[in-house]
Amino acid sequence: MMAQRRYYYSDTIDDFLGRDTSYIIGELVRNGEFSDNAEAVNAWEKEIDVLRTVLNPYRGFGSVFFEYNIPRMGRRIDVVAIIKNVAFILEFKAFSECFTREAYVQVWDYALDLKNFHDGSANIPIIPIVVCTDAKDEDCKLELVKYKDSVYKPLLSNERLLPESILKGIDELSGIINIDALQWARSGYAPTPTIVEAAIALYRNHTVEDITKHDADLSETSKEIKHIIAKCEAEKRKAICFVTGVPGAGKTLIGLQTAIDEHAAGRSAVYLSGNDPLVEVLQDALARDYVARKKEEYRKGRITEKPTKKQVQSEVKAFIQKVYLYRNTYLEGIQIVNGHIEPKPGYFNSHTDKAYIPVENVAIFDEAQRAWTKDELRRFLKVKGRFEDFPYSEPAFLISCMARRPDWGVVICLIGGGQEINKGEAGIREWIEALNQEQYRSWDVYISNRLQDSEYADGKALELIGPTDRLHVRPELHLSVSMRSFRAEKVSLFVHQLLAMQREEAHETLNTLTKYPIVLTRSLDKAKEWLREHTRGSERCGILASSKAERLKAISINVRYQPNFIHWFLAPVDQDEIDIRSSNALEDTLTEFKVQGLEIDWACIAWDADLRIDPKKKTWDHYQLRSGSHWQRINKRVNQEYQLNAYRVLLTRARQGMIIVVPEGSIDEIPPDETRNPEWYNGIYNYLKEIGIPEI
Repeated sequence: MMAQRRYYYSDTIDDFLGRDTSYIIGELVRNGEFSDNAEAVNAWEKEIDVLRTVLNPYRGFGSVFFEYNIPRMGRRIDVVAIIKNVAFILEFKAFSECFTREAYVQVWDYALDLKNFHDGSANIPIIPIVVCTDAKDEDCKLELVKYKDSVYKPLLSNERLLPESILKGIDELSGIINIDALQWARSGYAPTPTIVEAAIALYRNHTVEDITKHDADLSETSKEIKHIIAKCEAEKRKAICFVTGVPGAGKTLIGLQTAIDEHAAGRSAVYLSGNDPLVEVLQDALARDYVARKKEEYRKGRITEKPTKKQVQSEVKAFIQKVYLYRNTYLEGIQIVNGHIEPKPGYFNSHTDKAYIPVENVAIFDEAQRAWTKDELRRFLKVKGRFEDFPYSEPAFLISCMARRPDWGVVICLIGGGQEINKGEAGIREWIEALNQEQYRSWDVYISNRLQDSEYADGKALELIGPTDRLHVRPELHLSVSMRSFRAEKVSLFVHQLLAMQREEAHETLNTLTKYPIVLTRSLDKAKEWLREHTRGSERCGILASSKAERLKAISINVRYQPNFIHWFLAPVDQDEIDIRSSNALEDTLTEFKVQGLEIDWACIAWDADLRIDPKKKTWDHYQLRSGSHWQRINKRVNQEYQLNAYRVLLTRARQGMIIVVPEGSIDEIPPDETRNPEWYNGIYNYLKEIGIPEI
């Protein structure tokens, strides 16, 4: 984004003080959207009037920016004042007497966004201030509290005390070289949004390039997918495209971008996921955002009809769906003849609301590795009374749906390596085996050059596809840079090494994660305290644990109780009343099944004896609690892999840092609790300390 588009008005402090208010208002109205209403103009006039007094002592020492854009959040900062060596972030509540938590969180978010994603703000002190012009002096808070990244806790000031607030910041930070305000304004902005933020931004007609880091490889991947779709449409061909990536690299983002782009271009595309929590959270987040924006327009008189969620839910569900709903739609009205799918004679003539041929030319399957095997889909459909002996795996069936189209079609599979976490999940092998059937030999197959890695079909993916002229290898189809952990791109590598018991390698990688704290404790209370100390603004923190971590119940973590995950992820934290359903309340715990594909800023991973260390072999031992008195060893390799992958998912959910809790087990209890042997927990704890994770 170009610098001139980042703000509605900017000037040096000298020139600002010399401008007529009418000129400044004119610039704000000219450059703003819907900004010529009386409410906005009155607020600006008040801000200008206040700042004339506040900034007068700093002639020649800085610049001022009005309505500075924060694309990741879809909001604008009221005023940024660059004075000497400090960036002041000012959130004005003109004519207001009361400070609200919403404003407090909002201005803190602005400061954190600039610190994390704005190049010019990375190494400078930032002081956010909420300015309620008419607040009482006794309600103001002017104490300067600094965090390690030089972002200060927000100050609360009224109009009278604002000069003192500014002066306090200048005095505390004197001696540092003055900031070049012009250079600050022109510096790069490379945000890393959460998947929820990204979905909202894309739905608001932003692009991947607008809202993500420029050095990530999302842009090239997005271009390659567009090229493949365009080629298939032009040449009336069908193709399948495998996109791979490390955890948190943005596979879901690519899928959403593709679906929204195709939808906006008038073509039919659908984003599908077997991850029900992800779909439900995204659908609800988009609906909430839509309603919030429309309510603001209604409040300001720009629209006459009060909005409701229902107005957007149907539109959202048109291109973001649960995969089983898509699957069930195209199971309607079919029969199996000699192992092949055929429409039932006359069925679609009498059921005109149903369709045999999919309406979408492009189907995007997120977390495609979690599609069901033939045995699992057969078992499910038999139980449901749909088919006695269904001959297709879920990948084979989904491919067959696109094959029904007479013109062209593209199936896009977004693949996360090593993330199958449940019984019956096929991995990539079933997709490839389906493609090798005779009826699909004409399909083009586009793969990333990393599909041969061990995480995908045990490294045998290319071998399974076999020699064929329809195979196209595209390096752009692999996402190698983790966006989730924007503070440290090697977190996924560290987790891989930790779980692979590559001790020395894990230790070396951990030493590079200087901006991504990973710490260890034996106390859940200490972990909660650590989370609260690190969570700022609207950042989200939460407790995670394996679905088999049943003896964590002894420390008040009950993994069998799964709360409403939509509230866990989306309940607002910027309101005066605390919503105990929010992850930030640190009362409810989610397992791998509810967090896969989603993320939080700060995570507590509670580690139980379900995954423990064999002291002799120095390998992982896998267990599950089969009764109230003992653990049962997990012997099947596939189930062991599911368990490792569960911890892989949990350990890669945090964007900014995590704390791992390993309980002490049953100590000095009479009789001892045999399900919480301290030796098991000590083994886990000592291993984590051995690779260098510090204890708090």
